[in-house]
Amino acid sequence: MTSVVGVSRPQKTADSGAEATRFRPDIEGLRAVAVLLVLAYHAGIPQVSGGFIGVDVFFVISGFLITGLLVREVQTTGRVSLRRFYARRARRLLPATAVVLLATSVLTIVFLPPLRWAQVAWDIVTSAVYVVNWRLAADAVDYLAAENAASPVQHFWSLAVEEQFYLLWPLLIIALAWWQRRSGRSLRWIMLAGLAAIAVPSLLYSVYLTGAEPGRAYFVSTTRAWELAVGAALAIAAPRLARLPRTVCVPAAWAGLVAIAVAALSYDASTAFPGYTALLPTLGAAAVIAAGVGPAGSAGAGAMLGVAPMRWVGALSYSIYLWHWPLLIAATAAWGELSVTRGVAVAAASVVPAWLTFKLVERPIHHAPALAARPGRALGVGALATAVGLIAAIVPTAFTPDYDVDGDAPGAAVLGDQPASDPDGVPVDEVTAITPDPLQARDDNADVYGDGCHQNQQDAEVLSCTYGDVDSDYVVALVGDSHAAQWQPTLDEIGRRQGWRVQTYTKSSCGFFSVDVSTADDTAYTSCSEWNDALLEQLTGNQRPDVVVTSGSNNYRVLVDGEPVDDADNRDRFAAGMADSWQAVVESGAHLVVLHNTPWLDLDVPECVSEHPDQLTECAADRASAMEAAGDVQLAAAERVPGAQLVDLNRYVCPADQCAAVIGNVIVWRDPHHLTATYARTLASRLDEELAPLVG
Repeated sequence: MTSVVGVSRPQKTADSGAEATRFRPDIEGLRAVAVLLVLAYHAGIPQVSGGFIGVDVFFVISGFLITGLLVREVQTTGRVSLRRFYARRARRLLPATAVVLLATSVLTIVFLPPLRWAQVAWDIVTSAVYVVNWRLAADAVDYLAAENAASPVQHFWSLAVEEQFYLLWPLLIIALAWWQRRSGRSLRWIMLAGLAAIAVPSLLYSVYLTGAEPGRAYFVSTTRAWELAVGAALAIAAPRLARLPRTVCVPAAWAGLVAIAVAALSYDASTAFPGYTALLPTLGAAAVIAAGVGPAGSAGAGAMLGVAPMRWVGALSYSIYLWHWPLLIAATAAWGELSVTRGVAVAAASVVPAWLTFKLVERPIHHAPALAARPGRALGVGALATAVGLIAAIVPTAFTPDYDVDGDAPGAAVLGDQPASDPDGVPVDEVTAITPDPLQARDDNADVYGDGCHQNQQDAEVLSCTYGDVDSDYVVALVGDSHAAQWQPTLDEIGRRQGWRVQTYTKSSCGFFSVDVSTADDTAYTSCSEWNDALLEQLTGNQRPDVVVTSGSNNYRVLVDGEPVDDADNRDRFAAGMADSWQAVVESGAHLVVLHNTPWLDLDVPECVSEHPDQLTECAADRASAMEAAGDVQLAAAERVPGAQLVDLNRYVCPADQCAAVIGNVIVWRDPHHLTATYARTLASRLDEELAPLVG
């Protein structure tokens, strides 16, 4: 595994990259800054709302140090030993990873509800092989996974990005060195050109994807490669940087720290990131590193970063980063949402297992002479550590409980005509059976998702699927967002009974209205407006349906001229926007039925049921609060549209003062605000009774 690259003219020590690879106290301190920012952010300290940029500082440091080692090896020996390089990485990183993944597996069983165990198991698998960032990126654009609780190994995404860099970057160095041998040109300039060929497209793609799919952009390696490339460029340019005068280096280092601080204190969850905003912390870190290459690096900011306490934290930074997040997730599961005080306490406590891991695992294995001299053994240790990580994923699945899912499941059918006084609608601790299996309840979705006709948030094409009596000429259209889509199983059942053809027109986070709204990150939801324009034309055209049934969430922020309106105006403008679209449907001659939005709970019902199958009252929620959270804008909109028929089935969804998680042996909700498809089907008779006199 040694690749000979044959540099045409090996260079002297001054150009060997030694400046990039000698021990740098300031870089150790910069590591401390990075990890402390991440800890402060994850602990919930409000003043450090942009502490997530600590990861970007780590990327620049990694690009600089790893490239410095590789360039030095190429320029002094004319070759890169892939075997030795990967062996160094394996003994440095993988043993500590294995310890934390195994500990995380145990923490999952002890603190997290069983519903989350399978998800965490897969997250551990992808973390052990360093591809978890791609799994998280997929979840970020998967509407059904968007509300999943944070994984205890979610922080491994950044380590995955770095490991992918470690895997591929030496190969690129070898290719560039081969090119240098063929061309006879300067190795330094060829490497910089190669870096530019990676960094520029990566930065441009980062800007584009951050605007188009911000959740995915945050995790994928292709939007982060340029940050590592910035560090790599510093290592290649180290001989030139070493000549910079003190009058340049000292101010540059301070300016770099200020840039990092500004990003950490001013950025927050609403910042479009990474994109162009990542330039500030990335270039800030680059300035600190560049300023410290030469002798002047020990002055000013470099001296401050190099003090003993900062070096100590920097040395532990990898282990601290590994440990802090699983402990925060476990603490949140045990105590609920953490206060800042508790968050800081847990983050600080993570230093203890981090120090033990550093002293007993990370450092001894990293510096073991036998492993350093025998790369094969080091690779074997790395393979063993990876195997331990994979085995850790098996532990939660081995302890997954079984639930009694056999038995009658009448759901809403168990309720009488006066559900508010029906004891079957009151929360109880135990039921004879639970359907669906609590571990599968989150996937108990309307058919529109699996059938591919529930439009995503990115696209504007109007998709439709047909249910009920597919050959019927009497058409009922179901229109709206996911809160409308949850009624598809109900209407499918009614359509089969009544001989109606049910056409679905639904889109994620986009109801049926004529106003512009924002996405979750406060940007204009243009695909929603485009979808609504096309949909209204279809619903009021020559092929209009006989009945339009609509429902939806009331939690939208209206935009006027691209700016969000204030809370006082939002409700009225949103109601007017719904009424405009609904009025157009009525004027076209179709019946309009508005289904009242369902209660919005403050807990994840399947998760709670999986944890408390014999104490289901723990999973009940206050009806008044749930209805208030659901909102009443639909009611205000319906009052504006003569002929609109409002149907409220919430007395069969939450009959009592406390909303029961299970009614008639059926889990009612698949998350805090969507019904399970199973329970929705059991509401068919009740909805049929309401629709019969309205649509005839």
